[in-house]
Amino acid sequence: MQYPEPIARLIASYMNLPGIGQKTATRLAFYTIDMKDEAVNDFAKSLLSVKRDLTYCSVCGNITEDDPCEICADTTRDHSIILVVEEPKDVMALEKMKEYQGLYHVLHGVLSPMEGTGPEDINIPSLIKRLENEEVKEVVIATNASTEGEATAMYLSRLIKPAGIKVTRLAHGLSVGSDIEYADEVTLSKAVEGRTEI
Repeated sequence: MQYPEPIARLIASYMNLPGIGQKTATRLAFYTIDMKDEAVNDFAKSLLSVKRDLTYCSVCGNITEDDPCEICADTTRDHSIILVVEEPKDVMALEKMKEYQGLYHVLHGVLSPMEGTGPEDINIPSLIKRLENEEVKEVVIATNASTEGEATAMYLSRLIKPAGIKVTRLAHGLSVGSDIEYADEVTLSKAVEGRTEI
């Protein structure tokens, strides 16, 4: 027996989310059917709002409602240091520790020749442009400790160092293969404190 078309479409929509398989998508679809109309409407409005009301900061590439984002617009932050991360969720993870007071730059990915992702496919050109226009003395590379993250860090280091800017890497308080967003504040704090030049 096949599901009615609206349920089948909803299941397929849930399956488009990362980590959601057939069983979980079906469970979520039937949970959605049992939700009150108001809750479903609020959920739908939240989905639409995320797509309609958010944009990427024209300076750093972070997700924001206002352009530039509040971090880039904050004059009290240290504008001489830029911490480079893979994704906007990494900015949120680092901001939780409340110790880093510099700026960020979001790459929106990493270099991955196997997947056909080159320097022009991620947010590297705007980083280089920022380094020409701002008084940046240090770039901290905080890509994940994966093969692609390490390759991206080495590529950025070779690209930035000739400009006379200090390039550092987060200390490996983060375990190899882990993602920044899942690390606790103490681990992140130690990783930032123990960064080393590459």
